[in-house]
Amino acid sequence: MAMAGFLYRNGTLHAEEVPLARIAEAVGTPFYCYSTSVLVGQYRAFKQALGGTDAMICYALKANSNQAVIRTFAELGAGADVVSEGELRRALAAGVPAERIVFAGVGKTRDEMAVALDAGILQFNVESEPELAALDEVARSKGRRAQFALRVNPDVAAGTHAKITTGTKENKFGIDIGRARRVYDLARNRPGLQAASVAVHIGSQLTDLAPFRSAFARVRDLVGELRADGHDIRRMDFGGGLGVAYRDGQVPAIADYLALVREAADGLACGIIVEPGRIMVAEAGVLVSRVIYVKSGEARRFIVVDSAMNDLIRPTLYEAYHAIVAVREPESTGKRPDGGDFELADVVGPICESGDYFAQQRPMPRVADGDLLAIKSAGAYGAVMSSSYNSRLLIPEVLVNGEQFAVVRPRPRFEDLLGQDRLPPWQTGTQQSNPSPDAVKFKSGGAKAGTAQSGQGSTGRKIGAA
Repeated sequence: MAMAGFLYRNGTLHAEEVPLARIAEAVGTPFYCYSTSVLVGQYRAFKQALGGTDAMICYALKANSNQAVIRTFAELGAGADVVSEGELRRALAAGVPAERIVFAGVGKTRDEMAVALDAGILQFNVESEPELAALDEVARSKGRRAQFALRVNPDVAAGTHAKITTGTKENKFGIDIGRARRVYDLARNRPGLQAASVAVHIGSQLTDLAPFRSAFARVRDLVGELRADGHDIRRMDFGGGLGVAYRDGQVPAIADYLALVREAADGLACGIIVEPGRIMVAEAGVLVSRVIYVKSGEARRFIVVDSAMNDLIRPTLYEAYHAIVAVREPESTGKRPDGGDFELADVVGPICESGDYFAQQRPMPRVADGDLLAIKSAGAYGAVMSSSYNSRLLIPEVLVNGEQFAVVRPRPRFEDLLGQDRLPPWQTGTQQSNPSPDAVKFKSGGAKAGTAQSGQGSTGRKIGAA
């Protein structure tokens, strides 16, 4: 599977004009690498297909929230779809105007609502009646009216992985579309609320347009009913979910998907919001790893690399497929993948989990210790879902632009990792002389137990500190 931003030149895989081996030499491995040209190309494909409409492309930060990635889209005019205060702050810091931000998510807190209202975001996508009541309460406390959309659940099966489907009655997301008119009517009597939109999102990694067509038709009908009820519905939020080709195969074209969006909004004089995430960034990124060992077991051959499931969890969490290629082009390119210099292998990481793998029984080129591999289509739900499990450091992210590259998330130091922890007073010998306000002794008779949490303000010693 070819990726436009990552092609072989003179036998070496490049990111645009930069050899990945050069980046590896400069920043070490493993690392994520993103292509600016692919990011820009995906955004422009959306913009062109929505030409002539009142449309807003709100990039879904959950796919990849690196600020350099967000800034690339913001400079092109993109808005943002956020699901937490942290993502809201990232979007604002990266230059996305507040009036182009939509706040989604099933569990917004009152504090998050307050921050978003103070920022002046475009709208909240509300997913339950209790959330609607909370938003009204917070908005009234600030003397404001919050523009909102109900995220309706159309009970449409997306035909995708069970862990990323969101539009059926069994999912936690949204309000059943059959109840939507009643909930909008309840909101009419809440002075802190202004119904402005209807939202829908049925899942992620959809490779069939039929579920979109069905869901969008139901939303179109609902808009007509709500307007007949007297609600001033000005926008239709179609969410995201369009899939990418993780392995060879056909996926719907962006233009064909957006033709359904245009059809659903046609004649309604509604603004359009779309919230693409994965489709914008997946093929813009690779995860580059170095082979540590090639291990021949009794039943299988293992290629042990220096990246792991904490860096890219999708194969373990979703049984997801990612193509894996050698950074140095195999001499047997063009031969059958199960012949020549290719043989079956498991590509695994060093974490102490059997689930720490990127591929199982995959035809792989013959590689040796020290060779570089690139895990493809890793720009979405890669670094953003990474962790420091097994006390492994988060890995760098690099953005390439033509012949230039820059580290846009540096590799932390082990001192940074250890320094996140705090020792309580009873382990530092300071309990009697300088008790911590965050640590409360447990006493009988119903007294509070110890409740130290973040260590803020604690006199406990910072681990790793001098």
